Amino acid sequence: METLKKVTGFVSRNMAVIVIAVAALALFAPSTVSFLKTSYVNPLLGIVMFGMGLTLKPGDFKVVFSRPKDVVIGCIAQFTVMPLLAFGLTKLFGLSPELAIGVILVGTCPGGTSSNVMTYLSKGDVPLSVGMTAVSTVLAPFLTPFLTYVYAGARVDVDMMSMFVSIVQVVIVPIAAGFVINHFFQKFTEAVVEVLPLVSTTAIVAIVAAVVSANSAKLMTSGLLIVAVVILHNVLGYVLGYGIGKALKLDVTKCRAISIEVGMQNSGLATSLAATHFAQYPLATIPGAVFSVWHNVSGAILANFFARNAEGQKNESAAGTERTAQA
Repeated sequence: METLKKVTGFVSRNMAVIVIAVAALALFAPSTVSFLKTSYVNPLLGIVMFGMGLTLKPGDFKVVFSRPKDVVIGCIAQFTVMPLLAFGLTKLFGLSPELAIGVILVGTCPGGTSSNVMTYLSKGDVPLSVGMTAVSTVLAPFLTPFLTYVYAGARVDVDMMSMFVSIVQVVIVPIAAGFVINHFFQKFTEAVVEVLPLVSTTAIVAIVAAVVSANSAKLMTSGLLIVAVVILHNVLGYVLGYGIGKALKLDVTKCRAISIEVGMQNSGLATSLAATHFAQYPLATIPGAVFSVWHNVSGAILANFFARNAEGQKNESAAGTERTAQA
């Protein structure tokens, strides 16, 4: 068990590097991971969501009732900023329908599961981050299909009811199952939770490998364009999320949480929905897979920047207090 914990710790610390390495392997040597099929995406995402459910407790929803204003601000930002950015970028870059639907799916999905960890590392408001992730995930079966129809319905056929059922099956049911098990079998989950990062990372890596290897040839010709759009989508999400918090005069820890929550998406769900409902557009799965790689890198960089900034402000405050005392 100790060895497993050490492996989990190593994987957690180096998740971004591992995802990038596997994505590169799948791109340049697709045959090495060809045993991973895109049909595995839904079960793998279900495993990630089940793991998320195992970490949830009733207290995680306390912030929704104790600070509803903060959660509402964050969730409105989540479901307005990212879909609008996605739509705008598809128009700006003149993306084909199959790439456009992939980008829009990323934009209309709820917050990413790793955003809570990044918020913690950034010295942001973790309870707000957890509350936003939980609420946006619960709202996803309703808002993701609707917003996808609004922004992509003119280009492709969007079956909202079918998407609703898919999100319930691969997101809500596994999370609910994990939540119930955590509530009734706490000792079991306390032991399992320590190795969950290893399980979740393995599942995410497998999703990325399956999608990238299946589309490696097309990625070689349009990969740079997709990467550019994904980076802009993610970074602008961070900037606008933080800006909204500042404009509404929220304290800096809340601004950090909203920035990370808005910018980091559940791109695994976007990949799953693309593979299930837009199979006639193979490239639609790619933006979600690329986002899965990139946002783990950018999230770690942003968290480090926020943490360093917070430490600098703390030191400045301490120095100011010391000068006042000496005076």
